[in-house]
Amino acid sequence: MKYLILMALFYFSIPVFAQSQNGNASTNQHHGEIKVKQILKATKQWDGSPLPPYPLKDPEITILSYEIPPGIRLPMHKHPVINAGVVLQGKLTVITKDGKQLILNSGDSIVELVNKWHYGVNQGTVPEND
Repeated sequence: MKYLILMALFYFSIPVFAQSQNGNASTNQHHGEIKVKQILKATKQWDGSPLPPYPLKDPEITILSYEIPPGIRLPMHKHPVINAGVVLQGKLTVITKDGKQLILNSGDSIVELVNKWHYGVNQGTVPEND
């Protein structure tokens, strides 16, 4: 089984869905109703500290998908921009340089730490399937 984490880097806030002029989510009568599920909305990082202000630059968004096999530890790192993610499958433990921990399971979301040293580790035991 592969462990997937979906990460999105945000310079500016992104709306969860498009709205019509009357303020409701768009629907198509021939294909049913569009369903929207908000996964995460936050003004703070996972350690409780506030998110930094946005820079005065053009916005840019990057979405990454990571596969982290059981027992693998990412290197100690920090993010220079606001970074959010969702664990699609598996379990991830995020640990700060000073020892704070956050355990994320499948379906959990995270607002990563900005300019703070941390690393992630897959402490699961399920082997990876090819």
